[in-house]
Amino acid sequence: MLLDSLYNLSIYSYVSLLRLVSPFNKKAKLWVEGRNNLFHKLKLDTERRQLRSRSGKLAWFHCASLGEFEQGRPVIEAFRQQYPDYKILLTFFSPSGYEIRKNYSGADYIYYLPADTPENAHRFVSILEPSVAFFVKYEFWKNYLHELKKENIPVISFSAIFRPDQVFFKFYGGFYRKLLHQFNHILVQNQSSLELLKSIDITNVTLAGDTRFDRVKQIVDNRKDIPVVEKFKNKQQVFIVGSAWQTDMDVLIPLMNAVSGDGTKFIIAPHEIHDAEIELWRKQLMARSVLLSDAREVPDLESYEVLFINNIGMLSSLYQYAEYAFIGGAFGKGLHNILEATTFGMPVFFGNKSYQKFQEATELIRLGGAFPIGSTDELKALYQQLKTNEPERKKTATISRNYVLENVGATRKIMQVVETLVKK
Repeated sequence: MLLDSLYNLSIYSYVSLLRLVSPFNKKAKLWVEGRNNLFHKLKLDTERRQLRSRSGKLAWFHCASLGEFEQGRPVIEAFRQQYPDYKILLTFFSPSGYEIRKNYSGADYIYYLPADTPENAHRFVSILEPSVAFFVKYEFWKNYLHELKKENIPVISFSAIFRPDQVFFKFYGGFYRKLLHQFNHILVQNQSSLELLKSIDITNVTLAGDTRFDRVKQIVDNRKDIPVVEKFKNKQQVFIVGSAWQTDMDVLIPLMNAVSGDGTKFIIAPHEIHDAEIELWRKQLMARSVLLSDAREVPDLESYEVLFINNIGMLSSLYQYAEYAFIGGAFGKGLHNILEATTFGMPVFFGNKSYQKFQEATELIRLGGAFPIGSTDELKALYQQLKTNEPERKKTATISRNYVLENVGATRKIMQVVETLVKK
């Protein structure tokens, strides 16, 4: 009971803190305002019989943010195809997921998830009465899991990944281990996660793999041409920088200046769009650069060497035009998604500090498809080695592409488990 009370107190405190800082912080403001009057809206939708299908069945998918949504998306779409009588509700914890995917056509309803207080969880589950609930990757909300279990609603966690340093596996982690027992089934990404769960007597586990491989395969299969980018490329090799932070650009800008004029073009996609930051980067470059928003009006676009992407949502499609990729984040809190680049087949570079917890990064390094770097000189040496040895570059590209192809299939394994728990 004491730990329950401390958990709930931490949730109340978190919400209070966000309300306090929301006038001064954009993300906090979106988090708070997105949840205003949410239960009123849910109640209205329910009374209008909009939330459920004629069969009365509703599947609830919850993702923390945009990355988890991309992992959940193949399963959402497979569920829609296999269970057309269900309506689908999608919730997000973070504004970075909700604000970008609030118009996603694969779900019937998309909301923020109310904070995990006992009152909110009870009201939410009572209003919605889902037939099944899915939590993607790291989502372990105590009160929601309790309410779902109490109502005998099947709960599935998929694309989950566990590490020995997580609290579940510590001697003092009993409270959190109990949360794992609330799931009817947990589908994990790798063998080590399976073994960790079995070591704490969690046996309703299946090794399914990572649905991101299925998602990036979808991207390749459904890619669309971007004429303005194709015009910019002008049949030259392209080095794309995905999800760039300042710490990444500190390494990349000297490289770009050093190799300017060698025939390679650069596409820079910042992690967050800040006009002042992009302008600062442009001023440090020797090469001519252009913003994507201006590129369509530039008559001699083919002569520019650097294209800055100043919008959100198209990065995954841009990789089709690249021969090399640098993925940002690893000089800071953590590496961003490298699979979107590797699925198109190319050498992938990233910082050498915060990538170790990402299984795909460590495996691609071992295979020879990815390269952690610590400095401009190191990146320049690797890049020039590949640029001057086309067979070697193509070999590396093939390693990356095959790594994705060999790991598709997680969605199919997840849906096989779903069939045992969900009624048509």
